[in-house]
Amino acid sequence: MSQAPSHPTSSSGRPAGGPPGSTPRGRPQAEPPDLSERGAPVDGEPRKLDRRLFMQLLAFGDCVDSAEAIAALKASGVKGALYEDANDPNGIAIVTLSEDPNFFVDTLRPMLKSDPFASMTLKDEYTMLGRTYTIGYETDLEETLFTRPTRNVLNPDCPWAVWYPLRRAGSFEQLDQNEQRAILGEHGMIGMSFGAGGFAADIRLACHGLDKNDNDFVIGLIGKELYPLSALVQTMRKTKQTSLHLERLGPFFVGKVAWQSPV
Repeated sequence: MSQAPSHPTSSSGRPAGGPPGSTPRGRPQAEPPDLSERGAPVDGEPRKLDRRLFMQLLAFGDCVDSAEAIAALKASGVKGALYEDANDPNGIAIVTLSEDPNFFVDTLRPMLKSDPFASMTLKDEYTMLGRTYTIGYETDLEETLFTRPTRNVLNPDCPWAVWYPLRRAGSFEQLDQNEQRAILGEHGMIGMSFGAGGFAADIRLACHGLDKNDNDFVIGLIGKELYPLSALVQTMRKTKQTSLHLERLGPFFVGKVAWQSPV
C-alpha cells in the first residue's frame, strides 16, 4: 500500500513555501484585527483608543448591616458604589469599575472572600460584567469610554439605579447597517430625551463572551427618582429593537445608593 505524499519540508523541518508564520501557498495572509475603540474620523482617519473601562455588578443577600460592607469598601480603596436592594430587605449590590480587568480577580475577589461579604449569599443571577465601547461617531473617546460612565455611576445627585442585561435576537444581526442604525437611532432618541429632562442617565456596556448567560449588553439606568427609570424602560418597549429584535431582557436589579466612592 502506497503512503500519501507528505508536505514538503525544508532542511529546518518546517513546511516549505515560506518563512515561519506564513500561510501555505494559495491562501490569503491573515491579518490581526485592530481591537481599538474607534470614533469619528479626523482628516479622514478615525479616532482610535486601545483602552476601555470594565464594570461589574455583584448582588448579595443575607446582609445584616450594610454599614459593615460600606466600611470594608472604603478601607479597600475600590472605586464604585453600594446599593441597597429595593426588592430584598437584606439585599445589597456593589458596582466596581477598573480599566484593568485583573482588578476583579486579583484585588476584588480576595476582599469578597473575607468578612463581611464572606457571610453573605451571592445572588449570581444578577452578576453582570461588561466593558465600555464606542459606536464610531464619538468625537471624545476619553469622555465616552471613561469620564461619562464613571461620572454617572458615582453621581451623588442620582441615587436610584436599575441594572439589567440583554441579548439581541439573531434577526437584528441579519439587517443591513442602515436599518440597524435607524433602529438604534430610535432607541437613542428616547434615551436622549430622558437625559435632556434630567430624568435618567445610562451606562452601556458590551458583555460579549463575558456573561455566563451569553448576553450581549449590560445597561445601567441612573436617576434622581425611581419612576422615570421605570418609565424609560416602558417607553423603550415600543421600539423596534425591543419589540422585534431582543431575545431576552433582565433580570432587573433595582437599588438605591448607600455609598459611592469619590469621583
